[in-house]
Amino acid sequence: MCGIVGAIAERNSVPVLLEGLRRLEYRGYDSAGIALLNADQQLSRVRSLGKIKNLEDKINTLMSPQGATPFAGHIGIAHTRWATHGAPAEHNAHPHICNNQVAVVHNGIIENYQALKAQQLQQGYVFTSQTDTEVIAHCVFEQLKHTTDLLSAVQNAIAHFKGAYAIAVICANNPHQMVVARKGSPLVIGVGIGEHFIASDVSALLPVTQNFLFLEEGDTALITRETVHIYNAQGHLVERDIKQSALSSAVVELGEHRHFMHKEIYEQPQAVLDTLEGRIGASNVFINAFGHQAEALFKTVQSVQIIACGTSYHAGLVAKYWTEDIIGLPCYVEVASEYRYRNPVVQNNTLFVTISQSGETADTLAALQQIKAIKVIKANTQAKQINITTLSICNSAESSLTRESDLTFLTHAGPEVGVASTKAFTTQLVALALLVVSLGKAQNTLTPEREKAIVNGLKKLPGLLTNALKHEEAIKEIAYQFANKNSAIFLGRGTMYPIAMEGALKLKEISYIHAEAYPAGELKHGPLALIDDQVPVIAIAPNDELIEKLKSNLQEVQARGGQLIVFEDEESKVNQTNQPGLVILKTTNNVGRITAPITFNIALQLLAYHVALIKGTDVDRPRNLAKSVTVE
Repeated sequence: MCGIVGAIAERNSVPVLLEGLRRLEYRGYDSAGIALLNADQQLSRVRSLGKIKNLEDKINTLMSPQGATPFAGHIGIAHTRWATHGAPAEHNAHPHICNNQVAVVHNGIIENYQALKAQQLQQGYVFTSQTDTEVIAHCVFEQLKHTTDLLSAVQNAIAHFKGAYAIAVICANNPHQMVVARKGSPLVIGVGIGEHFIASDVSALLPVTQNFLFLEEGDTALITRETVHIYNAQGHLVERDIKQSALSSAVVELGEHRHFMHKEIYEQPQAVLDTLEGRIGASNVFINAFGHQAEALFKTVQSVQIIACGTSYHAGLVAKYWTEDIIGLPCYVEVASEYRYRNPVVQNNTLFVTISQSGETADTLAALQQIKAIKVIKANTQAKQINITTLSICNSAESSLTRESDLTFLTHAGPEVGVASTKAFTTQLVALALLVVSLGKAQNTLTPEREKAIVNGLKKLPGLLTNALKHEEAIKEIAYQFANKNSAIFLGRGTMYPIAMEGALKLKEISYIHAEAYPAGELKHGPLALIDDQVPVIAIAPNDELIEKLKSNLQEVQARGGQLIVFEDEESKVNQTNQPGLVILKTTNNVGRITAPITFNIALQLLAYHVALIKGTDVDRPRNLAKSVTVE
């Protein structure tokens, strides 16, 4: 979740590091820092609490006295932190330094840090923080007592670590080198002309390069201005292809929008178009959009297992309804953080689908690795190959998840900076809809007529989303009803239940209002006890076969004096008369089974956004949260 940036260049690295941190600020923001080797080849460090602007201001005001060495250097590492070990505090901020010789930045968790710390205390090392990262700096320094080679010292040090890490190390005695390593956390190397850069995310380096080397699991690398030498987990020198990113630095700018979340909500029609491009024809879905082997593999599928976290989990729940209802295939959806720690029964001929915006979600990636290990074990013990196909639905082409999976579907949402996911969720739903159709085609359980109807609906989707965005002013007025509220309830039936869950999550994430979602039919089984005029109830009312059931549920709320807000289809006609405590917004029309949940979600995103504005919270960087959950 933390952000890492590094540079080894002929120019002063500080502006590059600061700009990189700004672009990674969404990954973590309780503190930040920079360490570099100055003109005297001494380590110099500045750290601060809060946002990157605070660090920049401190660098500007805490410059060395006139005549002394300024805070500048050709080689440096930087970090923006999201606390895992140790409270947000300047002394816990990265980089961490050992004996003014070794500086380290780290993303991940060193699970055995307490044992290492106890050993290092006995060795006489002094700790200045409560972080797990500081043991890395001391461990590298200890290894440098036995070798002058920084690469060897880092390789020997990481052999002692258990857990996940992406690290970058610089050393005063090796002033022209940087060593990096990754295991379980992402790290990329940016290739320039006579200079190199490192970061935990491509977007951090787009202003300085579009060419990248992607480190694989267990890799270490020795980086100088002119060269990069990469070694795999076995210590062998390996080649990694340079890949050119299709992203540009402009795509992560705010433009005319006040917040990235607002910008990304409005980017959804285009994101859907980009996700559909090249994946559908006039009336059909191209199965090979999931890979050239997809059709043959999909023919063998007897069940679908979806694993995801947070918003991606909600997308999977919607897909469960679609998969079982439209093509009659069993579908199971589980939270990755639970799945990975139990002993799951894995059926033969299962399509194992992992969903992640970043492709670096730690629990989802661990669940995928677990299923691959089970596949190998079963093949060895049963003397036959178990047929499990893994598919990742992801927004990052260069992620760990995509590299680990048999098949990959990229959502083409573009960079999503706001912590609260919007367009990533929408494009995941589009991808899952295409998956359902592709499975149905491969297994002959979907008629050409049904396929054509779904494709036509998907083609209408960008227009439906654009029309849904036109209700923003009305939703803004509704948001004022939440100004003094501390709780809310979201209701939905069928596919609208996971959409209600997503709406509740958005409200929680960015407005800090407690919100829960329930299937509307469950009201009488407990939640009805919460209803009063201080708890708004938000309901989603598409014009489907469950609308009359939903109307009955909503009458139960009204009968108990509840404050009811209904986002409805124009044909749903929840109530034709004005009643106290009832607000109805006709959100959309002409939506089908696939397009309805995607379209109604727009209203819930806008509601959460405007409630957060009224509450005065940090919309793009809500407290205690980070964009990519790359640690447990």
